[in-house]
Amino acid sequence: MNKLVKLVFAATAVVAAASASAQTANVKDVAAKAPHSGYAQDLRGVTVASQHGWCVRTGYWTPADATPGCDAPYAAPAVVAPVAAPAKPAPAAIAPAPKPAPAPAPTSEKVTFAADTFFDFDKAVLKADGKAKLDDLTSKLKGINLEVIIAVGHTDSVGTDKYNQKLSVRRAEAVKAYLVSKGIEANRVYTEGKGEKQPVADNKTSAGRAKNRRVEIEVVGTRSKK
Repeated sequence: MNKLVKLVFAATAVVAAASASAQTANVKDVAAKAPHSGYAQDLRGVTVASQHGWCVRTGYWTPADATPGCDAPYAAPAVVAPVAAPAKPAPAAIAPAPKPAPAPAPTSEKVTFAADTFFDFDKAVLKADGKAKLDDLTSKLKGINLEVIIAVGHTDSVGTDKYNQKLSVRRAEAVKAYLVSKGIEANRVYTEGKGEKQPVADNKTSAGRAKNRRVEIEVVGTRSKK
């Protein structure tokens, strides 16, 4: 009886071992035959689903493995075109500042008076006619922004050069003194004596000598705007 029981147990053990071995061989065959899949599969080759019903991906998964209804939660996000930044408005054109009007160019006016009209012979005291000429000149200065007045005295060749030089200077100074008395600023009036050095005519004739006895007055300034 004991031998029979032992034989039965032995046979049962052999059958169980054979069955377990067969099952292990079956699992290995399935694993060997199943290619690397993008989704996890059970021993039957069925895709494993999560508790929410979505396919479980493996490390081999690529977008090419995506299956409709299986990868809904993993669908690639829609490509959103970048929103272009609003174009900056072009800066308003700034008109160049108007150029300042050019300053008026100074004008120069030179007037030559016969010294005999201004002075008696060999004198440096202004006569009435000379004062009248200077009064007319100062009235014309009202339309000018005065810069400077230059008074230059000249003589003929009668007498020594040294004497004529001094006489020409005294006559120029007499003209300046009168202009200042009429309101012209003293620092605007310059005087100079040329004596007999700059004749404009021949000193050998009385007519020529009369032309050489002269007073030249030059006015420099700009015209006032009306």
